[in-house]
This record gives sequence, C-alpha cells and structure tokens, in this order.
Amino acid sequence: MPIHYEKNDEHIVVITIDRPEAKNACDIYHFRDLASAWRDFNADEDAWVAVITGVGRNFMAGADLKTFIPQVTTLREKIASGGVDEIDGCRLSDAVEAVLRNSNIYKPIIAAINGPCVAGGMEMLGGVDIRIATEHASFGVMEPKRGLFAGGGTTVRLPRQLNYPAAMEFLLTAERFPARRALELGLLNEIVAEDQLLAKALEWARRITANSPMAVQATKESV
Repeated sequence: MPIHYEKNDEHIVVITIDRPEAKNACDIYHFRDLASAWRDFNADEDAWVAVITGVGRNFMAGADLKTFIPQVTTLREKIASGGVDEIDGCRLSDAVEAVLRNSNIYKPIIAAINGPCVAGGMEMLGGVDIRIATEHASFGVMEPKRGLFAGGGTTVRLPRQLNYPAAMEFLLTAERFPARRALELGLLNEIVAEDQLLAKALEWARRITANSPMAVQATKESV
C-alpha cells in the first residue's frame, strides 16, 4: 500500500508515502489515500500528533503529471456527465486535501524530510507545523519553470510563514534549495543525520504530547 498509516501507543501517527519509483509523486489514487490518511488522523481522538515522511531519500514531489493530468481529466468528465461525485473512490478534492490546502486539522503535524520536497510537497509543507530534514532534503516551488501556477496554497502561506524576501526567493526563482539554505531562510526547524531523522521527529512529537492535547489543538487553531 503506497500510503502507510501507523499509530503507536503514545498517541503518535506516522504517515509514510511509499512510491519511490515515482520519487513519491502521486497519481489520483495516492492523493486519495493520502487525503484519507489525513481524515483518519483528524477524526481519531486518540491520535494527537502526526509525523509525515517518505521512504528512502524521497519525501513528496507533488503530482505525477504523466498519469495525474489524464486521470483527473477523465475523472472530471465522468463526474460532469454521470451524476456521480467520485470514481473508484477518488474525488476531485482529494489532491487539495492531500496537500493540506485549507486544512482544518488543528492537531500538530511534523514533517521528517529526507529527499525532494517540491511542488505539491511544498504545498503540503505549508500545512505542517514542525519541519525536520536531512542534508539529502531539497525544497522548491518549481511550478513556474513548467509554466504552471502553484495552486495548493504556497503563494499565500510562504509569505506568512517566512520573511517576505525569503518567501519571494522561493516563489520567484522557482529553484530547488538545499536543506542548509532552507534552514537559513526559516523554512525548517533543524537538520539532522539521516539515521536519526525519524527518531528526532518522534522526539519532537513526544515533546508535544507531553502537553494537554486540547490546549495544543486550541493553540494551533488560534494561530
């Protein structure tokens, strides 16, 4: 299963994107499963914090354009003509929900990043609260290089989360930034060794779960 969902007895959920053959880029079915994982996390009162990560040296590379665009076009046409709102369990809103655009998840989310976090990965990162990376991570809002607009929320979130010049460096150059530069610009909390990445993310999660979950969620909602 390309999207793994595991909850431990410490109220921590680990969501793992497992599609290394496509550098963790998603088609409509993987967006569906990722959106479902976020809904499951949000609905589970016993799940207090989530860690989102990828397998190997992959994190999230957005949409797998070779498959996603034909799939979503077909999906849109079928929904428009057939009086249905989903096909094979896939909805048009799944891609948006998967990258946490307009998210109403007020539980803390931690990203553990060991590879490219670009396009939809950066969109999703905007909905994440704590960001831990390795030296193998890279970051970029690269849609403009392909003549595309980053429509998942990055153009709104980055200027709110970073200093304006730092946000515009990401948005206007459409370049890929190494982890060290992303840390300098304020996108990350820390950089750790590859073999310590998940352990460090879980350590952050435990620091959060040591607090009242209701108070933590109210705090995030207020923010």
